[in-house]
Amino acid sequence: MSFKELGPDFSAAPQLSPEDVALAARQGFKLIVCHRHDDEEDGQPRASGMAALVEQHGMRFAHIPATPGDIQDTDVAAFIAAIGDDASRVLAYCKTGKRAASFWALSQGGAQDADAIISTAAAAGYDISDLRSRIVGRAALGGGGRHHRIYDIVIVGGGSGGIAAASSLLKRRRDLSIAVIEPADVHYYQPGFTLIGAGVFTPDVCKRSMASVMPDRVTWIQQRVAGFDPDADEVILEDGVRVKYRGLVVSPGIALNWAGVPGLAETLGENGVTSNYLPDLAPYTHQLASKLRNGRALFTQPPMPIKCAGAPQKAMYLSCDSFLKNGVLGDIEVEFHNAGAVLFGVPEYVPALMRYVEKYGIKLHLESRLVAVDGPNRVATFERKGADGAIERVVREFDMLHAVPPQVAPAFIAKSPLAAETGFIAVDQFTLQHVRYANVFALGDGTTTPNAKTAAAARKQAPVVAINLLAMLEGKEPLVAYDGYGSCPLTVERGKIVLAEFGYGGKLLPSFPKWLLDGTRPTRAAWYLKDRLLPPIYWHLMLKGREYLCKPHMHTRDAQTPAS
Repeated sequence: MSFKELGPDFSAAPQLSPEDVALAARQGFKLIVCHRHDDEEDGQPRASGMAALVEQHGMRFAHIPATPGDIQDTDVAAFIAAIGDDASRVLAYCKTGKRAASFWALSQGGAQDADAIISTAAAAGYDISDLRSRIVGRAALGGGGRHHRIYDIVIVGGGSGGIAAASSLLKRRRDLSIAVIEPADVHYYQPGFTLIGAGVFTPDVCKRSMASVMPDRVTWIQQRVAGFDPDADEVILEDGVRVKYRGLVVSPGIALNWAGVPGLAETLGENGVTSNYLPDLAPYTHQLASKLRNGRALFTQPPMPIKCAGAPQKAMYLSCDSFLKNGVLGDIEVEFHNAGAVLFGVPEYVPALMRYVEKYGIKLHLESRLVAVDGPNRVATFERKGADGAIERVVREFDMLHAVPPQVAPAFIAKSPLAAETGFIAVDQFTLQHVRYANVFALGDGTTTPNAKTAAAARKQAPVVAINLLAMLEGKEPLVAYDGYGSCPLTVERGKIVLAEFGYGGKLLPSFPKWLLDGTRPTRAAWYLKDRLLPPIYWHLMLKGREYLCKPHMHTRDAQTPAS
């Protein structure tokens, strides 16, 4: 075999044979690194056997397995530690050699320019161009070292809010140095999950690689955040590296607490239990709704806060529409168990929703909270208030269960100095500035703002954060205010939507004149908006800093309300 040289002391190769190991010893290699998990394919030598063979030839062996496309910074740190400072020649292998080349590229730190690293790998036959942002990010952090660099702005979170805020900032000042800290490889268009669950969208419509949505001018640090030191203006990464900032934007989202309902996590995706809150499960919702012919279908909504408070109902209405079209609605008992006291929090939209509750024959159970699931026996347990006000437990058998988990602040936020008593980030609801740290701002689902937690809210919040943060960096007070806008397109049937748009206090904030689109009643125009227009608006406008219909209000500090 011909080993592919990537540097004077490093070569990559596909799976090694005993003859290759002997050749490596003759060529002077001192360390062999295996990046394969055992049992990736039939007949693959196990790492323990390869270790014994390598050591027989007088070389060291290290097993640092990684899944293709999912190499974590902790894996790279282990790779760097295994190589050490005194290894003269290293040969790393995997199935094809690409993982080995990727480890080498990510370990280079600031030793080489990112384009030079990618070109070297390409010359050896390995396309690692998708790692460019990570290579740049690791170089900025000094590779695997403990050093940090000062950025103008650090953004925690590469979801809707974080990417939109980064683009909004760069739209206003292209010379800013910005780092985005985000561990995930995939970015999801979460508002589309409901339509995956209805068979309207395929899963690929709602996801793109994180690299493809990351703004070109930012440094992507693909790590998890371990904590914050706002008194030192530093974010602490999982590997202990500290990243320093002049201004911080935090957009961590909200955590789905599947463990909050005993038995739920263990049965997701089987036994008739599904949830549109996970993209991989949403197709199962469509499968269940399409195939169910009789029995009982349960739909649940946990206590607030949750992201997109209408999503639990959307799954129910679209499933009922499927039952109706299949001619089986009369044979299926549909129940909606809502932990809240009302069907929807803004009264103006309730009459239209109630007409569909009646049309589909849905039995409403308000103040009824899912507390346990027995998947194999298809039994769900609820707690609700009895006639005397006492809490009672009710057990319901089911053939289909669409469950929405309770939702909480991410743990690394809840335990940080940025958190309020609720665990969410404590910010002023209008300026989105932290209540204690003037150079910290936050947006999205992870804050204490009392608005609906939707992508539409993040779209409106991004320019508020950008304008006010830049003002803060110039020594000024916040200039603009967020009015609490959120949007919830309530899909009541396939082809019709009640477009709920509202702000703080339930104030209606429609984007269109009533003659064009009346959001308080179901319309095909609203369906067209969600089905055809909103996905490209998300990918090509919101995430790119193109802020049509997003102009913030001026901030009036004395009144603590947005000026109209």
